[in-house]
Amino acid sequence: MKKYLLLTFCIIFTLVLVGCSDKEEKKEVKEPQPGDRFTQYVELWQEQKFADMYEYLSTDVKVSISKEDFTNRYTKIYEDLEIENVHITFTKQDETGEDEEAKQVEIPYSVTMDSIAGEITFDQQVGVIQEKMDEEKYDWFIQWDTTHIFPQLQAGDTISVSTTKPKRGAILDRNGNALAENGTAYEIGLVPAAMEGNEAEVMEQVAEILGIDVEKIEKALGASWVQPDHFVPIKKVPADDIATLNELKDIAAARNREVQARVYPLGEAAAHLTGNIAPVTAEDLEKNKGKGYSSNDLIGRRGLELVLEDRLRGEPGAKIIINKTDDTQVVLAEKVAQDGEDVKLTIDSSLQTLVYNELNGEPGTATALDPNTGETLALVSSPSYDPNILTLGPSNDQWAEIEDNPYNPMLNRFNNTFAPGSVLKPITAAIGLEAGTTDWTTTLKINGLTWGKDASWGNYKVKRVSDYGVPIDLEKALIYSDNIYFAQTTLELGKDKFMDGLKKFGFEEEMDYLYPMYPSTIGDIDSDIALADSSYGQGQVEMNVVHLASTYTAIIHNGKMIKPVLELNAEKGQTWKENLISAENAEKMKTALRKVVEDSKGTARGGKIDGYPIAGKTGTAEYAKAAQGEKGKENGWFVAYNVENPKMIVALMLEDGSSSATVTKVSNIFKKTK
Repeated sequence: MKKYLLLTFCIIFTLVLVGCSDKEEKKEVKEPQPGDRFTQYVELWQEQKFADMYEYLSTDVKVSISKEDFTNRYTKIYEDLEIENVHITFTKQDETGEDEEAKQVEIPYSVTMDSIAGEITFDQQVGVIQEKMDEEKYDWFIQWDTTHIFPQLQAGDTISVSTTKPKRGAILDRNGNALAENGTAYEIGLVPAAMEGNEAEVMEQVAEILGIDVEKIEKALGASWVQPDHFVPIKKVPADDIATLNELKDIAAARNREVQARVYPLGEAAAHLTGNIAPVTAEDLEKNKGKGYSSNDLIGRRGLELVLEDRLRGEPGAKIIINKTDDTQVVLAEKVAQDGEDVKLTIDSSLQTLVYNELNGEPGTATALDPNTGETLALVSSPSYDPNILTLGPSNDQWAEIEDNPYNPMLNRFNNTFAPGSVLKPITAAIGLEAGTTDWTTTLKINGLTWGKDASWGNYKVKRVSDYGVPIDLEKALIYSDNIYFAQTTLELGKDKFMDGLKKFGFEEEMDYLYPMYPSTIGDIDSDIALADSSYGQGQVEMNVVHLASTYTAIIHNGKMIKPVLELNAEKGQTWKENLISAENAEKMKTALRKVVEDSKGTARGGKIDGYPIAGKTGTAEYAKAAQGEKGKENGWFVAYNVENPKMIVALMLEDGSSSATVTKVSNIFKKTK
């Protein structure tokens, strides 16, 4: 009996399990639903996977359009209109009709997308139809037509885009004078019909006058659109290039017309500051994809034209048009062009030109800062190039002249860094004073022109220019620019305190400045020799000219270093660093720097101006030395300001130039502006 009951129980239990398993299988098997199918289609659409979308189309739709045509049409439209951020919303509609042979539902949906002409939104509905896949299986497919791209787009319609270029903003100086603006130039061209029978000679004449290759002219004349009586553009020249226009007058086939062009009134004097614009390249188009650039546009290539490209350029306008088969048009989306912003700088054009002319084409850099506001009044790199020529396209000779110049006119020296030499000594002195290892009264007995710490230095010696035969205190060390004094006192200070002090002055720090500047650096101080050399601006210490000038504001303002600014609407007189030197030490430093110019033995005595008291510090930084013990090339520096009325600090450097030459140039700048 017990065996019988146990067997019965096992049979019942097995049947229950089988029944549960059947229910589970039935539960897992779910009929395809139109809403689920459309969800999958939408996901592919939002990811712009058009080839995969095609597989969801109904049989009759696939008969009307091939996979290749479907994919290519979507791809071209979305690329031409710069479509992105496609977002589709809908509510699932899974109810079906009564017709078993062709069950169908209509699913309303909403679309938003970004385009070259702004946001596009529309509402549409799509039919989703059930089709038999094999004897037992059915699934749902999309009843697609062109209105699902855009509701207004019918079969046979085409889409076009028209763009409107914004007016590029100007770069202005502090007084509203243009540094870069929209002006005019002359476009030189040829009329093929007027060359008939004399083509080779005319092309050679024009090529020689314009300084271009004959092949460039042949290519222009060979374009598919050219007709005999057409004006064929060859090259643009500045509006003031009267000589070229006069040379072309005798060539009957040559014509010229006035065209819009970017103009740089200061030319070479501000070229590295303004930079220039140039035709867009394939690389530019890829880098700025989605910003509405075309192959016919111009873009900032150097300087502030590049740095401020987005602000100066503005927002191009665009209109997306559906061209109907009945010759009517429907505007799908439109964005009005927004002109670029005018950017006003703190630069004074007259001072900028004066400083540039004072450098006289010699390789170097200079800046002038207002030490009270931090405003950059001049920012110059020399030698330079004419941005007007580079924007319009240089001739072969003009480009060769730039490339063959051994001083590299294309190099921007004002945002680069250089060894500062002895103009660093006031900073070194301030660090030692605040650390308590240096004072104004202690004297060092230094004999001779060279000094080495001990035998560990081998043959290496620190050199100074003069030995006046007297004990040297800090003031005399600044007046005479005594390298040995600073080497000895900085070794006492120590590497860590010296490096920390430099960092407090802004070394190894990115400047918050409109024009990107290479940060001033300390380098690797890995020995006593490196520490000694660094104390007087040699070693691996390097500074950019704007940072250098700003460090001297800490002396003028008793320890408060003013942040330099280049844009006129920026906040003025901001404190960049503070507590760099005490008020008492700052006053003594001012006196010492005044004596650098006024003292008969001061290194800047050649810069003395009667009735105009300037203070400052000279510096030379040796580089390109062939071997230890030999004299290398030197960069000459001078930083100076008016002691009684400090409205301007000038910092100037000449590559392979003496400090006496920089003193003369800076003195001339003050004389012409006092």
